[in-house]
Amino acid sequence: MALRDFFADDAVNLALSGQTRDQVLGELVGLLRLDERDSALLLKVLLRREELGSTGVGRGVAIPHGRSLVVNRLRLAFGRHPTGVEWQSIDGKPAFNYFLIVAPPIEVANQYLQVLGKIAQFAKETDTPHRLSEVRSPQEFFDLLEEKGV
Repeated sequence: MALRDFFADDAVNLALSGQTRDQVLGELVGLLRLDERDSALLLKVLLRREELGSTGVGRGVAIPHGRSLVVNRLRLAFGRHPTGVEWQSIDGKPAFNYFLIVAPPIEVANQYLQVLGKIAQFAKETDTPHRLSEVRSPQEFFDLLEEKGV
């Protein structure tokens, strides 16, 4: 299972512009190209999840995630913010890189936790923040994932 399999080609934005966590979440949801109603529902799910505890894992990475009926299979999106946004991360620093994970409430293969674990491991690698900051195109992002074997 490669993370690339869960990304649409246009689900990467290397220039997020939101100034708050909620705005960035909205931009990430937008990368999934859902209709307006489904996007609003998903955003509510993600905001509720953030209220339970921040998905900012530190080192400039956040992994917002949730389950919702608005998708029928696991989907991923990636966004990068040039100056970072306060995310209440565990290290107290802003997040610059965001991996959005959305899955339906019930998955036969239960890939949700596996994907979350893979992204968390990738985020912990010492060179990940620097390597993500150097990515200049969605294809370079996908190449990095492939190089790292995630």
